[in-house]
Amino acid sequence: MSTKQRYRMRTPSTGREIFLEAEPGKIYRDRETGEELEVVGKVVPLAPSASTLPWAVENLRFCNWCDSLAQRDLNDCPTCGRRMEPLAGPAAG
Repeated sequence: MSTKQRYRMRTPSTGREIFLEAEPGKIYRDRETGEELEVVGKVVPLAPSASTLPWAVENLRFCNWCDSLAQRDLNDCPTCGRRMEPLAGPAAG
């Protein structure tokens, strides 16, 4: 279970963005420009979470019990707590 909060951070001059597990009050710098990174927002799911995947379409699936969205790397639905069906394997073809 991840206990640190992940943040989306941006380099002001280039607009380059990264996801980073950050600690409050600590200053983070861009490795190429040396500029201080600015916090753009928190990445959901918020800490603490059983999943390490950010909420994005390609990382989500629907629970077969309650039809709520859940991250693909979870076995149990965070909404209803029931075991979800296994993910389908790659399509044969």
